[in-house]
Amino acid sequence: MRIASLAETSGITMRWRPFMLGPIFKAQGWATSPFNLYPAKGRNMWRDLERVCAALDLPFKRPDPFPQNSLLAARAALVALADNWGESYCRAVYCAEFGEGRNIEKSEAIGEILSSLGQNADAVLERAQSTDIKSQLREQTDEAQRLGIFGSPSFVTAGGELFWGNDRLEAALDRLDDERDVGDRGCQEQSLERERQRLTHQ
Repeated sequence: MRIASLAETSGITMRWRPFMLGPIFKAQGWATSPFNLYPAKGRNMWRDLERVCAALDLPFKRPDPFPQNSLLAARAALVALADNWGESYCRAVYCAEFGEGRNIEKSEAIGEILSSLGQNADAVLERAQSTDIKSQLREQTDEAQRLGIFGSPSFVTAGGELFWGNDRLEAALDRLDDERDVGDRGCQEQSLERERQRLTHQ
């Protein structure tokens, strides 16, 4: 919920990239979330989410079941992102699942979210089941695995640095600032070199 305003303040362009965690977990031999596999870690995670949401004045309700199958939600996100309302949709899905405790596995829940955003739910859900959308989601999940992503939210900079978790958001933005500074210096050095060569050949 914080990333858009922080990215805008930093002058950084953000791209939302939906992917599926299930195949990533399966590749590591996990049949469910590590927060379920390791109860002590899971208890701490849920308590930490309560604290974080309270500090940010955000509602929080632990979803049941957890994790939920987000396949339809992710496919619909790709439709939304293609039509330039994807960020609002993604936020609404997160609010529904973690703020209201709703089950986003159900097409009815996704349909209600779409309608609340003023979208034609039936049309979006039909597009979400298209071959192109299904292929795109598989490709983005494959790309997430290639990048070493193992959880969500994850932030990957243009330079390929991976940061995981809400608490690493500021570090990710700082890294992007550093990469941008290095790129600016590189462009300036190239410009100076071209100018030097031009003067040399005059």
